[in-house]
Amino acid sequence: MRDRIRLLVWYINVSKQMDTIAMANQNNQVALVTGAARRIGAEIVRVLHSQGMNIILHYHGSSEAAEHLAGELNELRADSVIPVRFDLNKIGELDTFSTRVMDCWGRLDVLINNASTFYPTPVEQATLQQWDDLININLKAPMFLSMALCQQIDKQMGSIINIVDIHGDRPLKNHTIYSVAKAGLIMLTRSLARELAPNIRVNGVAPGAIMWPENEESDDIQQQIIDRTALKRKGTPGDIADAAWFLIQSNYITGQIINVDGGRTLSN
Repeated sequence: MRDRIRLLVWYINVSKQMDTIAMANQNNQVALVTGAARRIGAEIVRVLHSQGMNIILHYHGSSEAAEHLAGELNELRADSVIPVRFDLNKIGELDTFSTRVMDCWGRLDVLINNASTFYPTPVEQATLQQWDDLININLKAPMFLSMALCQQIDKQMGSIINIVDIHGDRPLKNHTIYSVAKAGLIMLTRSLARELAPNIRVNGVAPGAIMWPENEESDDIQQQIIDRTALKRKGTPGDIADAAWFLIQSNYITGQIINVDGGRTLSN
């Protein structure tokens, strides 16, 4: 009989703890990070989660990585990360995706447009399909996702952060379409900062030599790039995540692009 009573008391205490966690999670700020399963996006998720935010972890192709990251962080804080799969090329279905986002916790404080596609498009070989792919993910999706969710972000007086690129200002050879897309995203950041004020702040973070493209860049080329940075070293995904967190907290900054490039843009 005593064992049954002890078991009942234990169950009640555990239930109360779970209810407390669930209630706390409902009151936490919520961030949607696109392209969040791997690389810079995953590090942004980790940093925001460590600061107590709930995360909607968007992914498309990296299902295993997304589920693993969500599981890892949910072990640290139960029911605090929800992975959501969606193809950002399907611009016409962004309203449906936005509904799924709002179904997670019923609020959205921060949108981080991190998802990106990157590959060379030499001018003489560039195709219309490449144009659509690079423009859709790097520019069109951030624009229309911001529009679909801005009313919800406005309610929380939140912010939008776009992960742009130093090559939006300094075109990268053989990457014309990508550079154009990121240049457009920089201008979109500044334009939305005016359009969505005063309740929504919109800023951008422009990475420099942080992570090399997969299956690209020889060791010699990587070293040449590092040599052109003032700090003479490569940055880390954590540097980008820290900049994003800084902007989330900075209530009097909007319309700005922070270059996190080790001084790369200081060189010719």
